[in-house]
Amino acid sequence: MLRSTLPIFSSSIPSLPSLLIRSARCDRRWASAAATLKKASVITPEEDSVPKYPLSDQDRSRLRLQRNIGVSAHIDSGKTTLTERILYYTGRIREIHEVRGRDNVGAKMDSMDLEREKGITIQSAATFCDWEATNPITNEKENYAINIIDTPGHVDFTIEVERALRVLDGAILVLCAVAGVQSQTTTVDRQMRRYNVPRISFVNKMDRPGANPWRIVNQIRTKLRIPAAAVHVPIGVEDSFSGVVDLVHWRSIYNQGVKGNEVVVSEEIPADLLELATAKRKELIEQLADVDEEIGDLVLMDESPSNAQIDAAIRRATIGLKFSPVFLGSAIKNTGVQPLLDGVCAYLPNPSEAEALAHDTEKPSSTPMVPLTPAADAPLVGLAFKLEEGRFGQLTYMRVYQGTLKKANTIYNARTGKKVKVPRLVRMHSNEMEDVSSIGPGEICAMFGVECSSGDTFTDGETSYSMTSMYVPEPVISLAIKSKGIETPNFSRALNRFQKEDPTFRVHVDHESKETIISGMGELHLEIYVERMRREYNVDCITGKPRVAFRETITSRADFNYTHKKQTGGAGQFAKVIGYIEPMQPDEESGKDTEFVNDILGGAIPEGYFPGVEKGFYEALEKGTLSGNPISGCRLVLVDGGYHIVDSSELAFRIATIGAFREAYKLASPVILEPIMTVEVIAPVEFQSAVIGGLNTRRGTIVDSEVRDDEFTCIAEVALNDMFGYSNQLRGSTQGKGEFSMEYKTHMPVLPHFQKELEEAYKKTMPQAKSK
Repeated sequence: MLRSTLPIFSSSIPSLPSLLIRSARCDRRWASAAATLKKASVITPEEDSVPKYPLSDQDRSRLRLQRNIGVSAHIDSGKTTLTERILYYTGRIREIHEVRGRDNVGAKMDSMDLEREKGITIQSAATFCDWEATNPITNEKENYAINIIDTPGHVDFTIEVERALRVLDGAILVLCAVAGVQSQTTTVDRQMRRYNVPRISFVNKMDRPGANPWRIVNQIRTKLRIPAAAVHVPIGVEDSFSGVVDLVHWRSIYNQGVKGNEVVVSEEIPADLLELATAKRKELIEQLADVDEEIGDLVLMDESPSNAQIDAAIRRATIGLKFSPVFLGSAIKNTGVQPLLDGVCAYLPNPSEAEALAHDTEKPSSTPMVPLTPAADAPLVGLAFKLEEGRFGQLTYMRVYQGTLKKANTIYNARTGKKVKVPRLVRMHSNEMEDVSSIGPGEICAMFGVECSSGDTFTDGETSYSMTSMYVPEPVISLAIKSKGIETPNFSRALNRFQKEDPTFRVHVDHESKETIISGMGELHLEIYVERMRREYNVDCITGKPRVAFRETITSRADFNYTHKKQTGGAGQFAKVIGYIEPMQPDEESGKDTEFVNDILGGAIPEGYFPGVEKGFYEALEKGTLSGNPISGCRLVLVDGGYHIVDSSELAFRIATIGAFREAYKLASPVILEPIMTVEVIAPVEFQSAVIGGLNTRRGTIVDSEVRDDEFTCIAEVALNDMFGYSNQLRGSTQGKGEFSMEYKTHMPVLPHFQKELEEAYKKTMPQAKSK
């Protein structure tokens, strides 16, 4: 499992006594957990017999020729251009249109007007195509069915990549032949690892001056930490790039004809490339020997593996997440795309080879997850991974993992238990749709008229399975928004729709200012939604100054001993809580960084009051006393307490916990945290000093810089609060030639003088709030 990149909030090392206490507490918890597990593990043979649904021969033959892939990369690496070529060569579209074409049509997968105007992908788009792949070993032609999701590259729309990779079996990681591994490439790599998605890498833009695929292959190994090797050597460089040498099957592949649609395969390797190709094939075998046992044995015995053995080893190692084959090409120059499609069919897994697991909700949570089988006659299990407001109501994108989904069938939402009928079933081709009567396992489809949330599991009622949802990052920036003129129902309708479609887009009303606040992943993210409100709902909006999502945390342990008493005639309120609060590091898997721990022994407080204590703790975390921002990185441990047989209640314990927490919070050295962003700037070399100087004035810490030819890349960590207006400054200092991308990294304590300013500003709002 990939290590979490969420922040570590504790800035002080706990003392030895606190460590001993914590370890003792962990021992007690582990002992109790072990007892629970022991009880859960005593399962009768009837309960243990998980129903198995073997794949039929028909299932096997269909799934063998099925691929579900995503195209992911850093912004401007050429994902949508590559997808456009794939659709053209597979016959799904008749004409190629560029992302920012002069014909004002735009790429097929960028169906929104905003996407075509800005030349970026905002929403992931799904399509499907058929590709006739020729097996180079047997020369047999086979027709593969490929589902493709084209994802955005901009970090602000990272949830689109997240939910696409959650349901895909494999992915193409696109890299620029000049820029290589960039900041968003690292994020995409992290997402692929989170969902165990095998990938093949495609080094695009091989026609550009300064293209160096060997540097990119080395970056994949060092920066992304995955063994990789090129399976191609380019024929010609820059403008003369015309094809590739296939190192696996030892042949040359050229693209000729109109828009490169004619693939010419030659058994001869160009004489000037023979030495390089031999060296690179040897490097490929060496890399495979490290990750594949069969190739490793052959190398140890000084035997040369055959083409078929290398081919099989690449497939095994790629599906096993141990290796990534690197393909070369140029989508814009229509070169190397067909060999990439052959690679998708040869090396990426089919739905039966990709592991899919679900929880059985009828069994204890400690029981192992159940593997799903993509058999057509198995009970239905599908995951709704994306919602979209279509012309005919809510469009729900769904991946079917097992069983068959049919039109007019009744399906059950595993989360809510509601049953719904499927009125219409379609396969998507960007914004176009094709009606179908049924969808088999391993397929991606869309349903109309089914109310649900993103991440819901659907079954046919025969199973109690529920699948895990996708990871949703927390928003980092907020804006106050209001309608220009009289507020119409469309204002709230638009906000509700966007909130439902995009889990990273949040809306709330500020209790003090009574303003509507929208929160998201970046300035562009919120800007796009404001523009969509104007275009799609005819609502002009006025936005306030962007606000940063500050947080608060504690840096030391503090004890509390708090009694809440209230007597007003009749039954009163009484509750006593004793314990402590301490800093907490985020959990590596879930990212959770707040926790309530009940360490009471001997019944000092009856069990019925514990939910009140927990509610009080989480309510107190909603608003810190320094700046009014949420509190994170905090654990509350309840060790003792007292109650009154008449006057105690859940409400009394909730109020007591809030009072105890606020009292202890002041003693726990609280600090305000601000979001720190990883900023990557790319600009011509002559502006290097101006760019670094600009980042230094914004309190940036330079992490890495790299100079290549006439361009340089600088990676820095800068507080988000200091990044407002940076795009204008960068444009001015680089004559408009510099560009930057930004990604959330962690939360860190603010500088003392700035904390004082934030505290003063918050205090000024307090009397006004009380006087209202």
